Amino acid sequence: MSTVAAASCDAKGAGEPGAEKKPLKPCCACPETKKARDACIIEKGEENCGHLIEAHKECMRALGFKI
Repeated sequence: MSTVAAASCDAKGAGEPGAEKKPLKPCCACPETKKARDACIIEKGEENCGHLIEAHKECMRALGFKI
């Protein structure tokens, strides 16, 4: 997984006069937990990162995503 996609998203939409509030895309949600999860998986393997995977899922659920 790449964090490049998350970095290229405009999650705030501020500074755009008259712009409608667009729904948050899954790729842009919870960048902190996503970055930590991805780094752990790359360095240690998925089987050793369950706590970070669950933290990211909880963050996504808190934002209304059904995971």
